[in-house]
Order: sequence, then C-alpha cells, then structure tokens
Amino acid sequence: MNFTRAPLSRILALPFLFFVSSVCAQNGDAMANVPPSLVPAELVPPTRALSADEELKTFQVAPGYRVELAACEPLVGDPIFAQFGPDGRLWVVEMLGYMPDIQGNREDEPVGRIVILKDTDGDGRFDQSKVFLDQLIMPRTVLPIGEGALVGAPPMLWYCPDKNGDGKADEKIEVAKDAGAQTIPGRPELANPEHGANSPLWALDNWIYFAEYAARFRWRGAGTFERSLSSMRGQYGLSQDDFGRLYYNFNSGHLQGDMWPSHYRLRNPHYEKSGGRINPPVNQAVWPIRVTPGTNRAYIPENMAGHKLKNFTAACSPWIYRGDLFPADALGNAFACEPALHLVKRDIMTLEKGKLVAREAYEKREFLASTDERFRPVSMTTGPDGALYVIDFYRGIIQHRISLSPYLEKYIQEHDLVNPRGLGRIWRIVPENARTRPAANLAKLGNAELVPILAHANSWHRETAQRLLVERADAGVVSALEALTRGDVALGRMHALWTLDGMGKTTWPVIEAALADVDARVRNSAVRIAEVFLAGKGRAAAVTSLIALSATEPDSQVQTQIALTLGECQDPAADLAMAAMASRVPDHPYLTEAILSGVNGRELELLEHCLATGSGKALIPSLAGCVASERNPARVSRLLALAEKAGATPRKTLLAGFTANAADFTRRKVKLEAKPAFLDTPGTEKVADMLSWPGKPAPAGFKPPRPLTADEQSRFEMGKALYSGICAGCHQPSGSGLDGIAPPLIDSEWVNGSPERLSRIVLHGVRGYITVKKRRYQLDMPPLGALGDEPLAAILTYLRREWEHGSDPISPDFLKAVREKEARRTDSWTEQELLKIP
Repeated sequence: MNFTRAPLSRILALPFLFFVSSVCAQNGDAMANVPPSLVPAELVPPTRALSADEELKTFQVAPGYRVELAACEPLVGDPIFAQFGPDGRLWVVEMLGYMPDIQGNREDEPVGRIVILKDTDGDGRFDQSKVFLDQLIMPRTVLPIGEGALVGAPPMLWYCPDKNGDGKADEKIEVAKDAGAQTIPGRPELANPEHGANSPLWALDNWIYFAEYAARFRWRGAGTFERSLSSMRGQYGLSQDDFGRLYYNFNSGHLQGDMWPSHYRLRNPHYEKSGGRINPPVNQAVWPIRVTPGTNRAYIPENMAGHKLKNFTAACSPWIYRGDLFPADALGNAFACEPALHLVKRDIMTLEKGKLVAREAYEKREFLASTDERFRPVSMTTGPDGALYVIDFYRGIIQHRISLSPYLEKYIQEHDLVNPRGLGRIWRIVPENARTRPAANLAKLGNAELVPILAHANSWHRETAQRLLVERADAGVVSALEALTRGDVALGRMHALWTLDGMGKTTWPVIEAALADVDARVRNSAVRIAEVFLAGKGRAAAVTSLIALSATEPDSQVQTQIALTLGECQDPAADLAMAAMASRVPDHPYLTEAILSGVNGRELELLEHCLATGSGKALIPSLAGCVASERNPARVSRLLALAEKAGATPRKTLLAGFTANAADFTRRKVKLEAKPAFLDTPGTEKVADMLSWPGKPAPAGFKPPRPLTADEQSRFEMGKALYSGICAGCHQPSGSGLDGIAPPLIDSEWVNGSPERLSRIVLHGVRGYITVKKRRYQLDMPPLGALGDEPLAAILTYLRREWEHGSDPISPDFLKAVREKEARRTDSWTEQELLKIP
C-alpha cells in the first residue's frame, strides 16, 4: 500500500523554532514539577553498564534451562534484530544511531550496519564478525535471501546481493521506498523507531511479511519481488506457528495474531470487523525481579505493585517456539520480550472451543528476567541448533524521544543512562543438560538433499529448506516433493505442498489427495493452495471439492479456511455452501467473520437466500450491516423492501443489523430518491435517521462544514503525511483502529468533539479506560507534545476533516494556548479528567 505523503521539503520547512520552543516550554517549568519516583532511592540497584560475564550473573531463568553467551561487543553493537542464514551464520541489524543523547540528536547520521556473525570453531559462541552493509540510517530489517539479503532502513527497502561471495553487499536495489518514515536532520521525532517496517518473515505461504508495514513481497528471482497489499500489524516483531498464522504485538499487548491470513480481511470494505485478529493472553501481568522506576509511567500508583510495574509497557517481538531442543511441552509456546522491564515471558498456547488461548507458563515469575537495568531483550529467534536466541540491545535508554515523559527523562539523567552506547549481547537459552550442536549449513546441500529436510523436527530447518528450494526452483525435485506429500511426517507433507506452490508446480491430484489428509494442518494448507485452480480449467473440480468438504470438515481451523477460500470462488453455489456451514457449526467463533469477508458486493443476495430458506440465519444481522455500509441507494431500498415483507422476528433482526453502526451515518447518510413508505412504520425511526431524500429537513442545529482556508488546507495535507508516519501504525491508515489496542478515529466523538479535550490528549497522552463509540478501550497512549504546535495542529486538522468529518480545524495558536495553560502538567489524562473539560 502506498501512503500519500507531503513532500519532504514541506516537512523540512516547518519552523524549527516551534519544536525548540515547545520542548523548552514543556521541559522548563514542567521538569520542575515532575512527580517524584514511587521507588525509594535506596531500593534502586546500581545502573552502571556491566560486562557480559557480569550481566550473565544477573539472570533468573526458568527451572530446567540455562543461559549462555553467544556474542557480545566488540563483535556486535546495539543489536535490535537477527536472523540465521542458510549456512548457519547470524545476520544482525545494528541500530548504532539510536538516541545518541536524550534529545535524539544525530539520529540521521549513517552509522547503522548489517553484520554477519560466524562461529568458526563450533563451540557455540560466535567469534567472527563481518560487515555486510554499513552507512545506514537507523536500519530496522534484514532477511537473508538469494545471493544476499533484504535490508530495510526507512523509508527504503533494498535487495542487497553479494555476487562475488566476499561477504559484502555489492549494490542496493530498490524494492520499496515507503517502508517507514525517513529520519530527517533536526527532526528525530518524525521517524519514531517504534514504527516502520521491521522483522521480515518468509512465511509458510512463501510471502515475506513485516510488522508495521501494509505490504508483502514474494521472491521472483534475480533480485525481483512481487508486491501485494497486506495488513498493518503490530509494532515490533513477527513470527508464525505451524498453521502459518502470524503473531505480533503492541507495547501494552504482548501477543496478538491473525487467526487467518490477513489479506482476506481486505476483501470486503463493507465489513469492518473482518480479519480474525486474536488476543490470546488471559492477562498482561508481568513479574520483574528488579524494581522498575525507569519506565514512562512508573510514577502512577495504580501502575505499580511492590515498586514494580504490574503490566506490559514495552512488549515486542513475540516468538512461537517450534525447535527441537526444548522439552516437548515448549513446542508451540509463545515467548515475548519486555525490554523496559528486563524480562521475557512464556505463555502456553491452547485451542479452546475454536479460540487460541495463552496462559502464563509460570506462577508469578517469568521465563527469563534480570536485575540489570540495561538488559533490553528486543528480539528472539530459533537457531539451527534448536536454541532460543535473545537479542539484547543492552542500552540505558530504551524509550525514544517521541514518547519520553518528563519523569523518565529526569530518571535517565539522574542515573546516567545515556552512555555507554555501542554495547550489545546475544544470549542463547538451552535446556540445562543440552550439549552444543554444530551449526547446520543447508546452503551447501543439493536440491535433492533438501527435500527430506522439509520434514525436520526444527522449524528453522524446514523453513530454510523450503525457502532454498523455492529460490532455486529446480523442476528436477518435483517428483520427490510430490512423494513427500504422501510421506509419514505431517509437517513434511505440509511443507512439500507449500514448496510446490512456491515453485508454481502444484497439480490438482496432489491437492485433491491432501484435502483428505488425516492432519488438519495439511488439509488447511491444501484448501488454501486450491485457490490457484479457481481461475483455470480446474475451477469446477476445485469448487465442487471445496463445497463437499465444507459439509463434513470437523476441524474448526480448517472450517475457517474453507469459508475464506469459498469466498475467493465468487460463486453463488459457494455462497450458499457458506450459509449452510454457518448453520452446521453455529458456535464457531470466527466463521461469520470469515464468510462476511468474502461476499463483497453479494451480501444482499446472500441475505435474501438466508431469509427465504432459513439457512445461515446467524449471518442476517451482519449481512444487513454490510448493505448499510455499502451505501448504495438501490440496494438499501431493496433491503428495506425485504424488511417490509418479512415477519416480525426476522424484520427485527434485519433492522438491528442495518442500524448497528448508525452513528457512522450522522454526517454520511444514504441518499435515496424518495422516502420509502416503509419508514412510516413504528420502530423504523433509527433507520430513517441514517437516510436522506429530497425534501427531508436537516436535523436541528445542523451546519454544513465550512471550507478550509488555503493555510488550513496546507496544514491538512501536512497532517496527512505526519499521520501516516506517526499514528497509522496503531490507528490504521483507514482510521479504523485495532481491536483491543487503539480505538477508531473515524466518527470518533473524541476526534470530532471538544478541541480542548483532543488537544490535551495529544499533548500529554491518555491512560486507563476510555469509551469510544460505545466500546471501552484500555490505553496508555504516549504524549506527542514534543512534536510542536505546528505539526500537532496539522495532524488534528487532518483527523477532524478526513473520512468526511466536518469538524473545525485546530490552529497552532490554539494548541499553544492549551500548552501554556497546562504548562505544569506532566501526567497523562484519564477519561474522567477529560470529561470535566468543556
């Protein structure tokens, strides 16, 4: 997805004085009024930087495991992400330019690097470091691929081949130039490193996905990539499970996921709930072993328990363990980093009544925790040896300037946490009795040798072998792959299917057999891969088989995929089969969403079928809501005619669905040619409020929005660019928000309501529970006051006029006045406080 941004020259033209003066105003009087720490000074352990050996002694790891040092400075510095290449070497992103000082000055300097670590003697500890690519500004990503690697340094994503095999990139080939906001001299706050494309993952389906990026890519050889629309997910970190489901998280929610591939959620703009986003954890509690005064909100009593933060505040990099070294009870477990609280959590994942649930593996303790203030676990990966590798940024400052509270700024200064920089560690976690395994080198294997590795017990081996086979595209191994689809190991059968798909060598007989496989993971993959036959001569056989399977499939996860794939058929018979599925498995937690995601433009026809036959009755409210969201006058009139003829009970159900999002029609009504007579029926008043027709009087007090002035329009355009780089990661480019994380902005009463309240929210942040469009959210939105009055006014003007909003814009002078009025405030706002403000 390409986001429209204002020219950099316009952003650079923002008066620097605004930024300097506003920050000084915020940090002048405000710093004198910073709330005191809730942790007595005598309870705060030393915060000096430790050597790697000293840091190792600070760890508390779960029983049955031990921590080993895999690498440290000077081999590696400021590491934020790492992936193993097929030869067993570790590719590491070094963000050496992050926060050189407390103001974030000099972040635009090209000091970032990609280095490759190698264990030359096989003792399990890296002893060689080679720079693959340097002179990067705040790099985020690396993915070994082809002859080199995919490298990201916002806003650029490059393919960097090493054609002569000397371990260094020979060139940078542009793949994309919208992978985050560019770091601009003097304006580090515009390129918040919490956002921007990161953590590339070659997934089971052979697409490369990212966290914080609404695009995916597919390798097409010779440094070329196919690009496709994806969904914005997470803040930092991405992983997958054996079904190919993607997992990510947000700073206050340590494990989120896609119950099904995210591209399906983009199919139906009329159904805003589609997507199957999941929130498996039962809670967000954390159990640090060190007092935690050094966090943004540690001065708020309700956030603390025993001088320690109670819940996640900087969650990142969830990782699903699927290696072959940990005990069997760890397979499929989710691990998540919490760098602000110096720990790694472990959750046990289970499927309960069709829903994934995550529960803490330990009671009031974590899988890994440290008493070292500078232990900053920011990323994890499974190695060729099956160990869990933890990337330790090892920094005093972990919070970026964009969201640094005055309280934390003072704490950093008092405890001398700015320096040293350039340190970093990579830790390996293994079972207590584990022996060192030599690193595997799959790169040297022939294609025929790689095929059986698709059934390996370690996910790194399976996935690397699949990637290499897809990259090499050797038709000579097709027969071996087809044989493996009938092999004894279910995961081998599944990876063989996806390898054939990635090579473009899938045949219908192979898929047809896999649709009857005894393992749900294999059937699930076969159903999805069957979509390649929907556009060719095999369409009839594929549709027939999928419809037949929809009537018998027992597994809830495969049922979801069948519904998603039937939606791709865009066939009336497939739609009717989905309605029948809805009746056959009425308690399925995601089936309605999966079905509705795939009937774009056909909702009314399916609704007519459900009303006429009684099949799929549970779909009726959502189908009616889709017709409303479509805002097509002819189809809305047809739906109202259906309601008029329906019996009392189905009519009530239908109209309830139609009016479910009535608030979104306050300004954007459906324009009919004439008033339907049906609207004179009692009980249709809410429907009538969503519609307009010639001669209908305007609501009392209604005033059309005034046109923006030239200056306001310029500010709107700038706000659009800033929103994409700063806000869209959580609130989404569409303004629709993220369930459980960020409330919607479109048609929000907070966006379109009091400018006094809205200004305070962005200046100081908001915390705790807040109600938006009748739904409650629990937030810890950071302050954006450091942006300055001009940029903030631009963002707020954009919010109040985008998405057909008609609210008055907000000027820099208005924000300046609010800032001055609240100059002594250092805390974020609660909903109760905001509601007291007119």
